[in-house]
Amino acid sequence: MSSLLFFASFNMLIPELPAFLTGLDGGEYKGYIISLFTLTALISRPFSGKLADNIGRKPVIIFGGAVCMICSLLYPMLTTVYWFFVLRFVHGFSTGFTPTGQSTYVSDIIPADRRGEAMGLLGMLGSVGMAMGPAIGGMIAREYGLNVMFYLSATCGFTAAVVVLGMKETLAVKRNFSFSMLKISRHDLFEPRVILPCIIMGLAMYAYGAMLTLIPDFGEHLGIHRKELLFTYFMIASLAVRLIAGKASDKYGRAPVMVISTSVIMVSMLMISVSETQTLLIAGMILYGLGAGSVSPTLLAWATDLSEERHKGRALASLYIFMELGIGVGALASGWFFASDGTGFFIPFMISSVLAGIAFITLLLKPLLQKA
Repeated sequence: MSSLLFFASFNMLIPELPAFLTGLDGGEYKGYIISLFTLTALISRPFSGKLADNIGRKPVIIFGGAVCMICSLLYPMLTTVYWFFVLRFVHGFSTGFTPTGQSTYVSDIIPADRRGEAMGLLGMLGSVGMAMGPAIGGMIAREYGLNVMFYLSATCGFTAAVVVLGMKETLAVKRNFSFSMLKISRHDLFEPRVILPCIIMGLAMYAYGAMLTLIPDFGEHLGIHRKELLFTYFMIASLAVRLIAGKASDKYGRAPVMVISTSVIMVSMLMISVSETQTLLIAGMILYGLGAGSVSPTLLAWATDLSEERHKGRALASLYIFMELGIGVGALASGWFFASDGTGFFIPFMISSVLAGIAFITLLLKPLLQKA
């Protein structure tokens, strides 16, 4: 429930923020709305992982929900572009903290043989929040105005934090917070025990960044004017497979499930790259949803399997860092390729297919890599 409310909170703002920024005379800076938010999330991961391992999982979850609440309450007070982007930068701390705390908490309370299933359920509810948020936010903004939408977002963030207050802390040995914990050493930046899941995550999520950046234009290019339908196909497929993939990884192992997932992503990106009809593009998006939806729960469970108990937060934070790097690089590189050739959809999606193929081969070579 906390995950659903949290992801709904900040996602309900996304469709309306470009128009809000335009009203502040900052329409030419729309590209920074998501990038600044993502940058802060990336920067904050090492801090959230360290704090989750020291002061507890609950404070990290609650902090993210509180940031969502406060930032949403402040948007209606903004009058300049400068302060808008300052607030977007701060707002990004929410998603850098709460998902790390939630995943670590779930990994504490679930037996190892059901860890994939639990991560699949957590991710599924988060995805429902991501899907519901924009639809609800857009409806509220149209019917009641932007300010009511911001207040609803704040309420969701607040409730996401309150839900967790009644839960028992799962960190066995807690320390009181001190500002010295905010000093990050090189050891806090990355957990080496989870290097393989992190590499697979980065390679697999490159395709997600490309998809977010180019699919709206690709759909328009092929005559799909209701571009949100492509994301709906993707989201439904992704939701449908998350729990199944998580359970399968518990039963058959994380690596075998990821071999299938990366091969599906590779084929789906190949299909999209050569799409010349709406049908092929839609089929590619559905297939990609099946592949992408199984990546997150499986890799979260895998990283938890490999991590030491005292560094579990750092391990999951490392995985999220590579996820955001993959998405960010995929979005930037795909945007650059597209900008250099306004009809250049083939190369960005073919690169996505190749990188998923590298992940696929790496997983097949996993026994040899472990021996080395």
